[in-house]
Amino acid sequence: MRNSKKWFPIFVGPILFAFIVVVIIPMIVGIYFSFTDWNGISNTPKFLGMDNYIEAFSEQGFKDAFKFTALFAIVSVFTINIMGFSLALLVTKKMKISNLLRGVFFMPNLIGGIILGFVWQFIFTKGFESIGSILGVEFFDGWLASTATGFWGLVILMSWQMSGYMMIIYIAAIQGIPDSLIEASQIDGANSFQKLRHIILPLVAPAFTVGIFLSLSNAFKLFDQNLALTGGGPANSTQMLALNIYKTAFTLNNLGLAQAKAVLFLLVVAVITVTQLYFSKKKEVEM
Repeated sequence: MRNSKKWFPIFVGPILFAFIVVVIIPMIVGIYFSFTDWNGISNTPKFLGMDNYIEAFSEQGFKDAFKFTALFAIVSVFTINIMGFSLALLVTKKMKISNLLRGVFFMPNLIGGIILGFVWQFIFTKGFESIGSILGVEFFDGWLASTATGFWGLVILMSWQMSGYMMIIYIAAIQGIPDSLIEASQIDGANSFQKLRHIILPLVAPAFTVGIFLSLSNAFKLFDQNLALTGGGPANSTQMLALNIYKTAFTLNNLGLAQAKAVLFLLVVAVITVTQLYFSKKKEVEM
């Protein structure tokens, strides 16, 4: 134990130093700039007090982006985790191709968000239009040209990318269930639905806590897929919070206001994720 205490600073020190330099200091500097009119160039920004925060709260585009992001996050959390859990149930069955399916389902998570955005943009425009012309169905025409279809396009992209990652988490949880419990339920005559409801779901609850937390935080922070797939269009109706902050900073060249929006964004995501963790953990105890 004494030797471990000597080695502790050596291993933890570099990580702690990097965390302070890369995360803590930029966050503090960013909070300071959120109270100024900094444009990213001037070395002497003017202190504005709470003006940037008041402007952010009164800006309709920011409020619309927040509503769109919140709705997207809620829908995506359900689709991603349901798909991930379903895939985990599938590949944990004793099939010869289970390992192959795991690799195939996880593969989209390895592709960068920008590339995924452009790939799905091609699918939604060229691919869907070709299907629509062949079938004579207008439903597939102009898929990214409206707010509703653009929204579902983002949900489909996000679900396709992250469901494989969630699958890995749920696979680990399912494989951690003792075989004796499954065998005992089979002896008692439980069918597949009863085993799922009364054994698998309660014991996989901790994994759901992790999966919901990761999918919720990633949905709120989505940026590159939004930029590549819809660019916030049409008329900024599919613009999410991260993209709104980016355009405020680098299109409008108002980094002070963008920093204020980013601080509000950080607080909102922190409150939502901590609340979700609290109720999910409480649910685990009850189960």
